[in-house]
Amino acid sequence: MSPPIAPVGWSRWLVPPAALSIHLSIGQAYAWSVFKPPLEDALGLSGTQSALPFQLGIVMLGLSAAFGGTLVERRGPRWAMTVALVCFSSGFLLSALGAATQQFWLIVLGYGFVGGIGLGIGYISPVSTLIKWFPDRPGMATGIAIMGFGGGALIASPWSAQMLESFGSDSKGIALAFLVHGLSYAVFMLLGVLLVRVPRPRTEEQRADGSPAAAAGPQVSARQALRTPQFWLLWVVLCMNVTAGIGILEKAAPMITDFFSDTSTPVSVTAAAGFVALLSAANMAGRIGWSSTSDLIGRKNIYRVYLGAGTLMYALIALVGDSSKPLFVLCALVILSFYGGGFATIPAYLKDLFGTYQVGAIHGRLLTAWSTAGVLGPLIVNWIADRQEEAGKDGADLYGTSLLIMMGLLVIGFVANELVRPVHPSHHLGDVTAQKGAPDVRQQQSESA
Repeated sequence: MSPPIAPVGWSRWLVPPAALSIHLSIGQAYAWSVFKPPLEDALGLSGTQSALPFQLGIVMLGLSAAFGGTLVERRGPRWAMTVALVCFSSGFLLSALGAATQQFWLIVLGYGFVGGIGLGIGYISPVSTLIKWFPDRPGMATGIAIMGFGGGALIASPWSAQMLESFGSDSKGIALAFLVHGLSYAVFMLLGVLLVRVPRPRTEEQRADGSPAAAAGPQVSARQALRTPQFWLLWVVLCMNVTAGIGILEKAAPMITDFFSDTSTPVSVTAAAGFVALLSAANMAGRIGWSSTSDLIGRKNIYRVYLGAGTLMYALIALVGDSSKPLFVLCALVILSFYGGGFATIPAYLKDLFGTYQVGAIHGRLLTAWSTAGVLGPLIVNWIADRQEEAGKDGADLYGTSLLIMMGLLVIGFVANELVRPVHPSHHLGDVTAQKGAPDVRQQQSESA
């Protein structure tokens, strides 16, 4: 499948909606916590077990993005979006079969493994293209698209809760909900496949529509980027920020219920689903808001905000979160906005350090940090909560230790961000080689732009 070249006069502002159709769909992953309690009741699972499909999905997201990044660059966004559509929708169909037959391993295989591949390929599918369409505002451009991934649960959470209420929360009702998800997302993702375009190859400084040409300057290949300390420092930064956010997100509905279970105003199932939707809104707003802010104040400074202020928010939840429902919700919303902002800002951070050449492939490799965090975050929160429950504790006491660990991880990320410096010239391809000189680079840019 050849990358579709934009005709003369094509508006670059049509590309973000194409990316959004993919990211809004695969962003359903953030609404997984809505399915956790019904699955636990219907199939007799523990909290740790019910997190497995989500955890494996995030692992496969990172691995498929890492191994498929170069292929996505070579074959273009339409091919990548098509693969994402097939895998993500097929994952739901397999999960529907698993729920209907009460075979949990099929749900793990479908949603986690097959659907996770769709997550990874779909997530990176528009990144390189957007950066090349918007070299003047890379933070804003990637934020618009990646905003969709954060906002997917804003749609999926109440939608899923309503389906479970209508179809029933037993295994048959869960199966039907999975089936509707798979078919609906396939149709919606197809819109992005049909709409996406790549820029026309050119050498002039201005595109036909007046947008600026891709930024010149030193460029670094994906293979060479792995040999730099900057790549691994950003890997640590992303991993720590994601681990701290994803631990709350995956356990969001049960967590707010537990925190206020012993109060005079306990949280209902419907309110808990609404809390998940609020977190999704904060996640989404942070992706466009904070990433756009990074275009003004710089990537390093914005990560200082994510990691430093995030530590403070966790401290407030740990100390007084169970005494004030508004404070708990506010702190969680801020943490999730930083979590989303970190995802949306990282492609622009990579572009600043490594250039636009193979930035999509570099981004894909960096997402292995997300795979690691996808295991660590839910494992820390669920495992500790299960152990505390076995020890006879309940309510907010289930999460005290987890919150302290998350604070420590954010401090580690803050230190790693402080150590980031410009990439040494020995790793550069060179301005002329990267932009104009070598035939293989020209071909790569025309294919993956």
